[in-house]
Amino acid sequence: MFKKVNKNEVRKAKHSRIRNTLVGTSERPRLNVYRSTSHIYAQIIDDTTGKTLASSSTMDKNLIEKLNGLNKKQQAELVGKDIAKKAKKAKITNVVFDRAGYIYTGRVQALAEGARSAGLEF
Repeated sequence: MFKKVNKNEVRKAKHSRIRNTLVGTSERPRLNVYRSTSHIYAQIIDDTTGKTLASSSTMDKNLIEKLNGLNKKQQAELVGKDIAKKAKKAKITNVVFDRAGYIYTGRVQALAEGARSAGLEF
């Protein structure tokens, strides 16, 4: 009998390997992405202090009205633009992109491109 591969366990293992080398500092914090089946979340984290500097998701009250009628990829792009806008308010221009073990395609790529188009550099 073959054992079914748990994709989330594989992703978590990749994420732990990535996090061994990827560190966000106060000069260049980490932009972390979490993708669920129906939502996408982004946080800018300073790992030296352990604090979240900015966050955005498809669950944000100020974004929910804008997201109606859009597909998930378009929603991810708006979340990327929103996190970049919040980062600029916090005087953050450069970040380290942490894709959390997800493949850089689809919604993760759309979020990254949205953040880049709004002025965030990584």
